[in-house]
Amino acid sequence: MIQSFKNGAQRVALLFIWIFLVASSVIIAEETRSDKPNVIVIITDDQGWADIGYNNPNVYTPNLDRLAATGITFKKHYVMPQCTPTRVAVMTGRYPGRFGGAALQASNAPAFPKGTPTLAGMFQEKGYETFLCGKWHLGSSVEHGPNHFGFDESYGSLAGAVGMYNHQYRKGKFGETWHRNHKLIKDHENGVHATDLVSQEAVKFIKKERSKPFFLYLAFHAVHTPLDERGPFIDQPTQLDPKNPKRWLNEDKIKWFNDPDGKIQKEKDPEKRLLLAAAYHLDHAVGEVVEALDESDQRKDTLILFSSDNGPQGSWPGNAYPDDLRLTDFNQPLPMRGKKLDVWEGGIHVPGFANWLGKIPAKSVEDPVHIIDWYPTLAKMINYESKEKIDWDGQDISILFFTDQSLAERDLYWTWSSRTNRWALRRGDWKIVKYGVGEPQSEKAWKLFNLKEDPKEKTDLAAKHPKKVKELHQRFLIQRSKDRKPKSAPKKRS
Repeated sequence: MIQSFKNGAQRVALLFIWIFLVASSVIIAEETRSDKPNVIVIITDDQGWADIGYNNPNVYTPNLDRLAATGITFKKHYVMPQCTPTRVAVMTGRYPGRFGGAALQASNAPAFPKGTPTLAGMFQEKGYETFLCGKWHLGSSVEHGPNHFGFDESYGSLAGAVGMYNHQYRKGKFGETWHRNHKLIKDHENGVHATDLVSQEAVKFIKKERSKPFFLYLAFHAVHTPLDERGPFIDQPTQLDPKNPKRWLNEDKIKWFNDPDGKIQKEKDPEKRLLLAAAYHLDHAVGEVVEALDESDQRKDTLILFSSDNGPQGSWPGNAYPDDLRLTDFNQPLPMRGKKLDVWEGGIHVPGFANWLGKIPAKSVEDPVHIIDWYPTLAKMINYESKEKIDWDGQDISILFFTDQSLAERDLYWTWSSRTNRWALRRGDWKIVKYGVGEPQSEKAWKLFNLKEDPKEKTDLAAKHPKKVKELHQRFLIQRSKDRKPKSAPKKRS
């Protein structure tokens, strides 16, 4: 009987040890998982500050709005004035001026050299599965495609904007651009909207069986022109109804023009309605991606970062891409000055948020942040330490995610064009701006604005605050000194 009692006690003890070990392994696994979350970076194209529902109730984007409302919304979120420069910034954590040339404006040339540390390379080094789905536009040849910069796999366009249904770029060398892992796809997967192709690939990737975390760079082509929303009428490019020039042909039968709340149909301008339809379509695609996370039980382990690449396009002459309509003033009106290509607020101040359910509380922050911050922030969050020093211009802003602390004042800096003819620097509420070829070599070159009192940048205060201009000019010179010098200095000086 005593021996039987001993055997029973041993079995109970072993059972408790087994339960303890299992529980400990679960806790350790959960902690490890929390340290290495899946990360999805979503970049939309030419979606202005007012082209999203949470900034403008006239826009129907419920999925994006829900992500913003349940995460951290950056009220002063900045990017560069155009697509390639912003993509340089997010991939390298550096201002595109540090690379010069093709990094400073939309280009098919290589934006930065091979061997440059990248966001994708960091995740790859940390054992993540990495995938680019959508638009690359940091070097439109296969020799400089995304798989050379940290992506295990890639799919979409090597070049920039494409015809939404035939997925070709402008005529010429880079016209054939739709690829999988740098191999051009023969028929470009004609007949399916680019937004749907990209979201479908993203969903497949999310639902894959895997034993390690993933990094998904999801770069949509929408809402960049050409705007083309055909619905089931795939053989009919978007066109105005000849019987009613205020309506698009078959508009009543195309889902993307008819949201459940009726917001799009309240817009009287047909061109603005077309943009709203493209935004609705884009939002639906994002919803499918989030649904895939939910269905595969990965949502709680996934951090989602969202940004547009620059301000709204405004007007477009058409005929650059396949089925490319001429459009005039087709975005939603901005409460700020400027648009795409501008270093005024309208060109660089765009929607941006982070969402990680259960980890990041729902809130909005007023601190100015920049997309250059994403790389160092994510590095901190996954405990990444580079083998070599990376000269990030961005900083870790994760304290905004997890605490109520604010960031210290710092300089945010913009240039645009390989000729470098647009310049700006912000610190605190103050911003200096200069347009025109020629280095701003003295404080006399600048206009000065107080963004808190004058968010539309209407009143130049340079004459009233010369000391502030001088201070910001000195800060500008420090930033400019870090840029790659042009091969020949501009002749005109100011």
